[in-house]
Amino acid sequence: MKRRIPVLPIIAVLTALVAGVSIARMQTTRKPTEPPSPPARSAFQRTVAAVGLIEANSENIRIGSPLAGIVEEVHVRAGDAIDAGAPLFRLETRHLRAALGDADAALQVAKSEVGIASAELADVRQQLALAQSISDKRAISEDDLQRRRHAVATAEARLARAHAAVEAAGAERQRVRVEIERSIVRSPIAATVLKVNIRSGEFASAGALAEPLLVLGDVEPLFVRVDVDEHEAGRVRAEASAVASLRGNASITSPLRFVRFEPLVIPKRALTGDSAERVDTRVLQIIYAFERKDARFFVGQQVDVFIDDPKGRA
Repeated sequence: MKRRIPVLPIIAVLTALVAGVSIARMQTTRKPTEPPSPPARSAFQRTVAAVGLIEANSENIRIGSPLAGIVEEVHVRAGDAIDAGAPLFRLETRHLRAALGDADAALQVAKSEVGIASAELADVRQQLALAQSISDKRAISEDDLQRRRHAVATAEARLARAHAAVEAAGAERQRVRVEIERSIVRSPIAATVLKVNIRSGEFASAGALAEPLLVLGDVEPLFVRVDVDEHEAGRVRAEASAVASLRGNASITSPLRFVRFEPLVIPKRALTGDSAERVDTRVLQIIYAFERKDARFFVGQQVDVFIDDPKGRA
């Protein structure tokens, strides 16, 4: 009697082998990759590591418009160095110039009313003086004399009203001129234009905006705002040495000079994505100034900051 070979188990084994080979061939082989630049390293034996953000020493000044209107001309471009009071952009002012013409005309009318009221007052005063000069009291009644006195008082009041109208017209004219001056937005400080978000012909809304029309800042020198986790804040000393290294290019470094502590501890905003990081961490912000000027540092860049801690833990 012949022994029968089990066919099904053999087919199952062959199928598994074929599937395994196919899966192995489909797997991509990953070659080890080197980072484009080496990570930043501290030169201190003991250090407090933190992340900083480069900013202007005046902080970023967000420029808006006090008036709403069409932008007629933008006077600056990003990167321009400007003086305090320099014009940044100008709004269209045709309606204000027309209002100024009306105010000028109203002022002239008010001044002419003063002349008329002055002439009327001089006339009634002359008539009163003439009546009072009559020696024979029977020639003029007391009622007539009283009416002349009232006419003088009325003319004086009209002249005072005319003078007040001149002042009001002058104030209105000055108000329109101020509005025309406000249509020219000027720089509050000597600074560098960091960003321009408005163009000629665009409508500028008044008040606070989510996206400012311009961003200015004094970049001589640049500052860096460093976030130090609250559990390491006690290790930082004002006199300690500090070095900043540019994110993505650790070879670009600069020593830092301590400026001040920001006394308010705030929630951490720029998270690193580390799985061990606590999202409820609070940070102490420290302001440093760059000791070395480098054209490769720009406002808004992130830097790795290492602060010397000679008495701390390694």
